[in-house]
Amino acid sequence: MVNGTTIEIDTTEATPAREQTNSKGLELDPRPLLNAADGQVDIERLEKLSGQSVLHPKQFDRQTVVDLCRTAALLEATNVEPIKPLDGKIAITAFFEASTRTRLSFESAALRLDGKVLSVPDGRVTGMAKGESLADIGEMFNTYGDVVIMRHPDTNSVNEIRRNLDLPLINAGNGSGQHPTQALLDWYALLKWRPALASANCPESQRIHLGIVGTPGSMRAVKSFLGLSLLFVGAVDRITIVSEMADPVGLDLESAIEDCAVPVAVTNDVQEVLSSLDVIYINSIAFLGDSYRELDSRFKLRADSSLKPDAVIMHPLARRDELDTSLDATTHNMYFAQAAGAVFLRQALLIAVLGRLDKLAQIAE
Repeated sequence: MVNGTTIEIDTTEATPAREQTNSKGLELDPRPLLNAADGQVDIERLEKLSGQSVLHPKQFDRQTVVDLCRTAALLEATNVEPIKPLDGKIAITAFFEASTRTRLSFESAALRLDGKVLSVPDGRVTGMAKGESLADIGEMFNTYGDVVIMRHPDTNSVNEIRRNLDLPLINAGNGSGQHPTQALLDWYALLKWRPALASANCPESQRIHLGIVGTPGSMRAVKSFLGLSLLFVGAVDRITIVSEMADPVGLDLESAIEDCAVPVAVTNDVQEVLSSLDVIYINSIAFLGDSYRELDSRFKLRADSSLKPDAVIMHPLARRDELDTSLDATTHNMYFAQAAGAVFLRQALLIAVLGRLDKLAQIAE
């Protein structure tokens, strides 16, 4: 049923487009997240994203994140493909830096919605190999597609391409800067795992102690996740950052942390806090200047680590030995399901940015 800008569906009759695809670890059902909102998805806030670029987590407020995640849950819980929400739209995936999950999940998201994809899988196949500027490439993109999804090793690349680019730009990672869609899909996983976190009045028993093992100032995925997590006051009880660096946060987040009601502590001893953490977000790969480096290599998780029995582990992937494969078959593993949900969150974002939210009304008809 459609009521104004609210879509209502009967989740008991919802039939997913396909079965869950992660082979090990927790499986996350999208329906409880919809049930927590009585099967309602409010798309009014998301309509403001139409034609907008997505560059930084600070563009979002808490309710917009929740609405995006509920829209993703709607897409995951129902067979939306026959509606063809992106019919006639072209997404340009311009990846000047290596990527597996981000590029393929964006392309899968567009193609499964009947959109078309033009892909730049490697910057060396573009005119940049001849010295062409990103600004000029942005000018060319204007006539080739409807949205640009770009990853680039230069932190300033977003500003450079937008000098001439008129199309909406989705930042898929800019150097050591930001990775906003990774943070959104991270929270999509968390809200499916514990739907009460979406509520402004989250019960105290459902609130989480969030641990971040890594260095947000140098890790774009970790930085974006932390930035988005600060929005969930009353759901995130406290945050502990575990890092080998004395000042792991960086300038981007210092003021946000100071202004936020969520307490944030820093330690270099993972054993000091590990057994108290409900959620552990871990990463070791940072992009520093012109190369990938491993940070916080002393902090490694294994199946025999002193984890809370119901604690879950998140990781943006790719991993190194900071996350042992012995955890893969355990219920602590939420990182595979986290990655599996990426297509649906990015579908929700593409539908919103490309102004096709009205198409979703057909789901309830």
